[in-house]
Amino acid sequence: MDLHFRDARPTAEERDALDALLGPAPPEHDHIGAGGTPAPEVRSQLLPALHAVNDRVGWVSPGAVNLVAERLGVPPAEVFGVLTFHALFSPQPRPRRVVHICTDLACLIAGADQAADAGPPEAGHEAAAAVWHPSPCLGQCDRAPAALVLDAGVPPSASVLAPVDDRQRRDVTAGGATPACPPAPLPQHGDPSLVLLRRVGVVDPASLSDYRAHGGYQALRTAIGSGPLGVIREVIDSKLVGRGGAAFPAGRKWDAVARHPDRPHLLVCNADESEPGTFKDRVLMEADPFAVVEAMTIAAFATGCERGYVYLRGEYPEPRRRLEHAVEEARRHGLLGEDVLGAGFQFDIELFRGAGAYVCGEETAIFNSIEGRRGEPRNKPPFPVDAGLFGRPTVVNNVETLVNVLPILERGGPAFAEVGTTDSTGTKLFCVSGRVRRPGVYEIPFGSTLRELIGLAGGVPTGHDLRAVLLGGAAGTFVTPDALDLELSFEGARAAGATLGSGVVMLLDDTVDLPRFLLRIAAFFRDESCGQCVPCRVGTVRQEESLRRLTSGAPDVDGSDERTRLADLGRVMRDASICGLGQTASSAIESALAQLGLAP
Repeated sequence: MDLHFRDARPTAEERDALDALLGPAPPEHDHIGAGGTPAPEVRSQLLPALHAVNDRVGWVSPGAVNLVAERLGVPPAEVFGVLTFHALFSPQPRPRRVVHICTDLACLIAGADQAADAGPPEAGHEAAAAVWHPSPCLGQCDRAPAALVLDAGVPPSASVLAPVDDRQRRDVTAGGATPACPPAPLPQHGDPSLVLLRRVGVVDPASLSDYRAHGGYQALRTAIGSGPLGVIREVIDSKLVGRGGAAFPAGRKWDAVARHPDRPHLLVCNADESEPGTFKDRVLMEADPFAVVEAMTIAAFATGCERGYVYLRGEYPEPRRRLEHAVEEARRHGLLGEDVLGAGFQFDIELFRGAGAYVCGEETAIFNSIEGRRGEPRNKPPFPVDAGLFGRPTVVNNVETLVNVLPILERGGPAFAEVGTTDSTGTKLFCVSGRVRRPGVYEIPFGSTLRELIGLAGGVPTGHDLRAVLLGGAAGTFVTPDALDLELSFEGARAAGATLGSGVVMLLDDTVDLPRFLLRIAAFFRDESCGQCVPCRVGTVRQEESLRRLTSGAPDVDGSDERTRLADLGRVMRDASICGLGQTASSAIESALAQLGLAP
């Protein structure tokens, strides 16, 4: 393959950054860019290479694009395509400090739009000490409004400010020190009924010995004693279904990969929770990272995977630090590597950092991203259990799903299935945010009611009335106060025409501007569409335009026509989009128009 380059040359700093990741460049006539096709493991360094340059310099120049292309043997146009796909990178010069200010749903309710109006915008301020960049959800909805401060250099740094106030925002934008962010609150701390959250706030997340003292790695020992088939049997008996929103039976997925004759098998932990309003996986990774590592090891043992990947969203610096430390500690103590616990099986974990793309929460988009391509979803079939990452049989589960495996093995599958409902077993983590007195992650058994959950969180602030609840996030549905006795289970939500999604429960009271809130949802999907398929690429734009007209109050707007247009757009996106982004982009908007009567 002949690669054609523009004349731009990388700087010495950019070369150093890439050498630190890939090692010293080979002699000019030997480098892979001279011809040939890069091996999959070489191309998979594309996103890490862009991170290396962006972390060092603050942006990725045309010369750096050429350098990455030369080192990896990837056409420069494809490098540029990946670069511009992700929100955390910039192909344009900018200061070394970038402040990403969340303007999404929970932060919008908390006044983030005013915060974003008071900093130097990104474009045209190359000489400033820092620039701000409006951002979609940062996963800090329990501490809204939030900001992410990225400082390029040696070493680079990334810090979250949540909640961020006007003084902090002004200080960091002017180049001042980033203050430490307090730990996220856990409203149920000390509750003896907790299962997944029982170690949060109790165990030192940096201490393997403390984790073990609180029951850590007992589940892995049980798994080794039961054997792979025994583990899968327990997971099937538990009736565990995926907690990311699709609710697919985890045991069936594991069994399909375990039985697949093609080798090697691979495991992917989907830690790219980018749904606005979702932050439960962040809490687990920050406060109980060894549980994630142990759960992945059990899944790998059961399904015959020798390699695992954590695809972690780029906006999560603290979970990244915690997981990196946990993986290193597990390796050091023989809990990862060539002979895990002396039991004769091999497994190791690689952390793969995303760079700001909501669609990369879709499982096949993760595969493309890890493989060094734009994070665009793939058509299915083939399904991941047959041909996933690098074309290999692949298990994909999100963080919460995997961590549920620990209590399954500790208690047994049938005992786990006794909690919850017939089709939704165990406990569920719900992310409660918005206009609520005690926001945070709550763990309750499936089958509890929405009223009970809101009661745990204290309801809306005193003196205000609950107007609506958004279930499932931007891709979810609205319910009114009349539906508070809704059973929080997958089957209960379906029966009510709602969705639990990944567990978002966002309260909106009488102070929230609902038309503006809906417009933010429409803008979110417009921005986050990968553009691969026409129904989503065009439909999300037209949806926002129609909603803007409908909510404008202009006398010449025919509300009936706009409602019909929105319904038609929603139907086309649902029926013809490649992935769940387009298929659910109209869900909340159509639900609001039907349930809340927002417009004429």
